[in-house]
Amino acid sequence: MTALWTASEIAAATSGQPTGRWSVQGVSIDSRTIANDDLFVALQGPNHDGHAYIGTALAAGAAGILVHREPKTFSPSNKDKLLLVKDTFTALNDLGKAARARSGAKIVAITGSVGKTGTKEALKLAFDALGPTHATAGNLNNHWGVPLSLARMPRESRFGVFEIGMNHPGEIAPLSKLVRPHVSIVTTVAAVHLEFFESVAAIADEKASIAAGLGADGVAILPADSEHIDRLIAYTRGLGCKTIYTFGTNGNAQSRLVSVAFTQTGMQVAADILGSRITFDLGVIGKQWALNTLAVLTAVKAVGGDVQAGAAALSRLAPTKGRGTRSIIGLAHGTATLIDDSYNASPISVKALADTLGQMRQGHKGRLVLVLGDMLELGPQAPALHADLSGAILANGIDTVFTAGPLIEHLHNALPRDKRGGHAKDSSALAPLISASIQPGDLIAVKGSNGSRMSIVVEALHGLAHAMPKAANGK
Repeated sequence: MTALWTASEIAAATSGQPTGRWSVQGVSIDSRTIANDDLFVALQGPNHDGHAYIGTALAAGAAGILVHREPKTFSPSNKDKLLLVKDTFTALNDLGKAARARSGAKIVAITGSVGKTGTKEALKLAFDALGPTHATAGNLNNHWGVPLSLARMPRESRFGVFEIGMNHPGEIAPLSKLVRPHVSIVTTVAAVHLEFFESVAAIADEKASIAAGLGADGVAILPADSEHIDRLIAYTRGLGCKTIYTFGTNGNAQSRLVSVAFTQTGMQVAADILGSRITFDLGVIGKQWALNTLAVLTAVKAVGGDVQAGAAALSRLAPTKGRGTRSIIGLAHGTATLIDDSYNASPISVKALADTLGQMRQGHKGRLVLVLGDMLELGPQAPALHADLSGAILANGIDTVFTAGPLIEHLHNALPRDKRGGHAKDSSALAPLISASIQPGDLIAVKGSNGSRMSIVVEALHGLAHAMPKAANGK
C-alpha cells in the first residue's frame, strides 16, 4: 500500500524537523479516532491541547506525531516518531496545501445553508462510479476540518469532494482558496446562522464566496430557484468566474427537474442536465434531494464525467443518521413509520420536510404527524420564523404537530387548535407525550436543531418497538 505521507514529505510541507524515518496511512486530530499507522496532529485549541493526548495516540497505533513542543514526559523509544513544527495548526494547513498541490484529481467544493452534507455524499457516490474518490468525512467542514480533509486525500485520487461550512462572515473564501476547486456548488441560501449576519442577502454573499478558490477555467453551480440567484450570479462573476450553471425547477435553469415520483425504496427522478434528458432512481425521499442531485450531475458533466454512470450510482444514496432515515415502529396493534430528521433544522428545511410529508400522503391512510424542536441561531427574527412555519404545515395537510422548546412554541400558538398535538418545555418532556399518542398507521417525522436534542424523541419512539410487543403478550 502506498503511504499517504512519509516523514520527509511531511517535514518538507510543514518546514518541520523529523526525528525518525516513518510513514503514515492516515491523519487525525483526535486521539480517540486514531487508527494504526496514522499521523496524530497535536492541535492546541481553546478547550483542549492535543499535546496532552500524545500517549493515548501512540497507544492506539499512531506512527507519527506532529507537535510544536516536545512533551515533558515521553518514552525514549517513541522519540523518533516526533516531528517538530512552529505551530501545529499552521502545519496542518500546510499539509493540506501540499496534498492539494500534488494531486491531479478533479476537485469539487460544496456549501449551502442546508443540504450540503447530503449532497456531498451524493457527489461521492457519483464520482466513485467513475474512479477513486476522496471526500470530506462526516461534516468536517470548518477551519480545522477542511485542511484535515485535504491532508487525508490519497495521492491516487481521481476526484475530490470537499464540504465547506460557515457560521460567521468571512469563513468560506479562505477555505475555498485552500481547496482550489475546479467546480463549486451552492445548494441553497436561507435564514440559517442569521444570528451572525445582517440579512439573508449577506448570507448569499458569503455562500457565493466559495467561488473565490476557482481557477480561470472553474465552474460555479448555483440554485436557480433561490430568490437571491441574481445576487449569487453577480457576486460569483465578480470573483472572476466565467462559467456559471444553474439548477432547479426554474425554466431558465440549465439543469432542470422535470418530475419526481415516490417509490417503495425512494424516488424516481427525471431531469434535464445541461441539455441532456436523464431518468434515475434515488434511495432517499424529498424533493430537496432530487433538486440537489441536479447539482451533483451537473458537476459530473462539468468535469467531463459519465453522467449516466454517476446517476445510476445514486440509487444507493441513503440518508445518514438523523438526516431523513426511515424506520418501522412495531406497536401493539400495527406499525407506524418514523422519519428521523433530528440532526438539524432551519425554516427552509422544515418547510421541505412538510412538503415531503404532503407528497407522501398519496396512498397513505394514517395520520401525518410532525414533531418539531427549536431552530437555533436565527437572531431577533426567530419567533416570527418559527410561527411562519404554520403556512407550510397547513398547505401540506399535516394532521398533528407536537412541539418542544420556547421558540417553537410560537408555532404551536399560531396553529389551529385541531392541529396542536401537544407542547412541552423540551424534548425530554415531550417524548412520553408523543409515545402515548402514537397510533398504528401514523407517519411521524421528527426535526429540530441539534441543540434541541430531538434525538431523545426518536429514541423514545424506537423504544416503543420493544415495549409494545411485551405489553401485548402480557409479559
